[in-house]
Amino acid sequence: MAKGKAAATRPSGGGSDAPAGGFVQLLTPDGDHVGSVTTADGTTYSVDFTDEEYRGLYRDLVTVRRLDAEATALQRQGELGLWASLLGQEAAQVGSGRALRTQDMAFPTYREHGVLYCRGIDPIMPFGLFRGVDQGGWDANEHKFNSYTIVIGSQTLHATGYAMGITMDGKTGSADGEAVIAYFGDGATSQGEVNESFVWAGVFNAPMVFFCQNNQYAISEPLERQTRIPLYRRALGYGFPGIRIDGNDVLASYAVTRAALDNARNGQGPTLIEAYTYRMGAHTSSDDPTRYRIASEVESWKAKDPISRVRAFLTKQQLADDDFFGEVDESARKLALDLRERVLAMPDPQPVTMFDHVYPNGSPEIDEQRAAFTEYHASFEGSGH
Repeated sequence: MAKGKAAATRPSGGGSDAPAGGFVQLLTPDGDHVGSVTTADGTTYSVDFTDEEYRGLYRDLVTVRRLDAEATALQRQGELGLWASLLGQEAAQVGSGRALRTQDMAFPTYREHGVLYCRGIDPIMPFGLFRGVDQGGWDANEHKFNSYTIVIGSQTLHATGYAMGITMDGKTGSADGEAVIAYFGDGATSQGEVNESFVWAGVFNAPMVFFCQNNQYAISEPLERQTRIPLYRRALGYGFPGIRIDGNDVLASYAVTRAALDNARNGQGPTLIEAYTYRMGAHTSSDDPTRYRIASEVESWKAKDPISRVRAFLTKQQLADDDFFGEVDESARKLALDLRERVLAMPDPQPVTMFDHVYPNGSPEIDEQRAAFTEYHASFEGSGH
């Protein structure tokens, strides 16, 4: 687990160096570490990790990918009803997930398995949802990680309201204050809920970060059918800053997210981060991406793989050897095998349990419905139906 530092300094004036490629990048696809990047507004981004923390980031990336691969296999074998893979987006999720402080609150979509892992939640938790066993069983308040949200973009409204509440409770304005992060994809930026969230967050100076994982496709529609300008530039129209990062660079993801969250908790309002990445797999397991994108495009993005570049960096800097990489792979394999066994052992819920959590303190109406359902269900016993 990375616990290193990220620095973002803003000089009082003077020149700036535009980031190469139009985004903040601290680790190139070849594994070369860029010491710092200064954006057009004069903010300089960098990270300060120990050797063990660099290795920890690599371990996170490999583990998250391996668990995701196991989930995809389980779905193909009929053990999950659906799965939304994060393949290719590990750096955006692990980097931003590790940038969160303990008190910060995250609002995910249905694909943030990497952030969930970084928040210390048992990886099996979303599997109950996708297997149809439960609605997702983690305690959102305990882990500071809200439930998965299937409705596109709606979680940004929840996040904005929560962030406004933090301000009203007086929990901002200092280094130990609270902040909120809301995750969504490039397609969600066309949803009214997201734009409404931008309006409210901007006007009320909400302590939050909008983290857009631009994986190039809103299901089957490419980015150019969503916007005529880079997504991060939309933020200016709502009165707060936007910044684009190399979403396949775990160091840039960490540094920029940590800085944006710290700005938010100190009363400087929201930030939109566009993590420019790529969805290597299908939108979900029910999707066929070969119908709307070409193989050469996928191959070109493989050269920018978020895990390969960290491995190259560790090798070049002599921070890890083959024994370490082998141990990480084996550890991830064992964790995935354990996950598989636990998923297969999940008991099917009894139908009557659907009445259990409708209201926190129950109700006479629900009790009547439960009793009627139980009687009806019992009528089938021994009938051969």
